[in-house]
Amino acid sequence: MDISKTVAFHTLGCKLNFAETSTLSRMLEQEGFQKKPFEDIADVYVINTCSVTDNADKECRQLVRRIQRKSPQSLVVITGCYAQLKPEEIAGIKGVDLVLGAAEKFNIAAHLKELSKGDSAKISSCDIEEISGFNSSFSVNDRTRTFLKVQDGCSYNCSFCTIPMARGKSRSDTIANVVANAKDLAGKGVKEIVLTGVNLGDFGINETATESGIKRNENFFELIQQLEQVEGIERYRISSIEPNLLTNDIVSFVADSKKFMPHFHIPLQSGSNRILGLMRRRYKRELYASRVAAIKSLMPHCCIGADVIVGFPGETEEDFKNTFDFLQGLDISYLHVFTYSERDNTAALAIKPVVPVHTRHQRNKALRNLSYTKMQYFTGQHAGQTRKVLFEGLHKNGMMEGYTDNYIRIAAPFREEMVNRIAEWKI
Repeated sequence: MDISKTVAFHTLGCKLNFAETSTLSRMLEQEGFQKKPFEDIADVYVINTCSVTDNADKECRQLVRRIQRKSPQSLVVITGCYAQLKPEEIAGIKGVDLVLGAAEKFNIAAHLKELSKGDSAKISSCDIEEISGFNSSFSVNDRTRTFLKVQDGCSYNCSFCTIPMARGKSRSDTIANVVANAKDLAGKGVKEIVLTGVNLGDFGINETATESGIKRNENFFELIQQLEQVEGIERYRISSIEPNLLTNDIVSFVADSKKFMPHFHIPLQSGSNRILGLMRRRYKRELYASRVAAIKSLMPHCCIGADVIVGFPGETEEDFKNTFDFLQGLDISYLHVFTYSERDNTAALAIKPVVPVHTRHQRNKALRNLSYTKMQYFTGQHAGQTRKVLFEGLHKNGMMEGYTDNYIRIAAPFREEMVNRIAEWKI
């Protein structure tokens, strides 16, 4: 294949996927590919998929159909979690040429050299048990904030989750390599790094398929202490961290830090201890409440977000009310609400009774309304204050956006000189 070609990317799902797509893009540009917007006609389209919900699967299919209509001769490559979990299903989608599993996505350039249109879809997947390597990734030039992947995979086995099957066991970068990446990003003018991973608090564990089992040489607390010393990076955010892994040391460090922002995202999933047990989560709601209290006692201005799943099998009206009341009384700022969807090969499929889909949607709406109210209240608490805002380069209808240190979104009239600058701003 002639590689003076054009390539377009589309990312579904999490911040980790954005970091990996950006890295794949740079790898192909180094091989001579020219990057184009996904809406344009390109020789190769790469879709980096998610498979957390059914919707992500449907979205992937819709994207392939759209490519087929506008550019039927283009090569279509599917990678990411959906590709690892259901390679044969994806290969059966008309128009797909190559399916790359978790271990093969970073070998994309070699695969493209051997690929031609018209052959049946090629699957290059792998046994997830064999994955032990870590591929460093970060997004750059895509936005002011950069997502830096420091950890991958998960060794927890929550009953609703396919991520261990899609990404393998927990494994991490080294502190030395993360620090080197942060210095590199500082040299590129990046002001804010968002640390990302599947189970970020597990940083330092490298659990491979070897007989040696779990090895922990470093930990997340040590990592953030080292990153604080990197010159040029003005802000760090912790993308998401499990409540049982969010230690007092980490909370205290962030409270005293000049660079780590007062902003935590802590998955909860349910406010009912009975449902948390069925989900195989590693904490109870009391621990979660104590984590929030510890953060707020040191940083009353801190923004705290939570993930919640509604409609999990067996979730009664009482369980949902427990969740709603718990969240309503908790000093958090916003929610990411997920409607439970059945995933193949997960233990949750055996749990009964199944919650009707319309009930799931009603519960989702109730929590999204609660989230809106909480964010309005949190923002209102800071009205009239002056806080530091990092403005981003994207502008819509003459306006630009940025975030305060504690994650309040600010809109302002677009001014070129404000892009990628941290400014004192009255809320």
